[in-house]
Amino acid sequence: MHPARDALAGASPALSFSRRERIADGGVHLLGLAAVLAGGIHLLGAAIARPGWLTLAAVAPYLLGLGASFACSAAYNMAPPGRLRQRLRRFDHAAIHLLIAGTYTPVMALSLGGGWSIALLAMVWTGAAGGVALKLLAPGRHEGLGLALYLILGWVGLIALPPLIRALSAWQLGALGLGALLYTGGVAFHLAHRLPFHNALWHAMVLAAAASHYLLVLSLVLAGP
Repeated sequence: MHPARDALAGASPALSFSRRERIADGGVHLLGLAAVLAGGIHLLGAAIARPGWLTLAAVAPYLLGLGASFACSAAYNMAPPGRLRQRLRRFDHAAIHLLIAGTYTPVMALSLGGGWSIALLAMVWTGAAGGVALKLLAPGRHEGLGLALYLILGWVGLIALPPLIRALSAWQLGALGLGALLYTGGVAFHLAHRLPFHNALWHAMVLAAAASHYLLVLSLVLAGP
């Protein structure tokens, strides 16, 4: 559901930005971290309030993936050039897998459940685990495989589109689709290296996409069983 973020695999750690661009990008990341913290607390409280364990179990990996992705992105993008930045890049790219799989989890578990949910989540989390291992243990190698994993994990949810159309409301489907489009559209800014503030614009699109999917997950939690 997050196919656009695969473009991060090709991000160059050597790109240089002006002081104003770094400040703008830092501001976007700080806003994102604040939103993740506030939204995460609210969503966690809503999940705890639901009866049973399913809602909390579905939301927990989503919040972990969301937090890890934004925290790692902030650390990597704000770090000065050097060995530390290279290491942080591994975690930034690995966390993308956690965000993808984490977002699938509450959407599938709380909207569909049953065989569809179990089969797709098993597939996604297996792929995500492989992707994390690849990024952490073999950084800079097998980039083609890493790119393929992002694409596969991002688009494999299409196989569940028919039941999702039946299970989700019109606005929930809209939030799901809008998030995917924002992630995808943001890649244009990410690749436009000559455009001033392109990195900040790219991360702003990521933040907007994540917000759209957050509202979807929150609506599923509040709807409850």
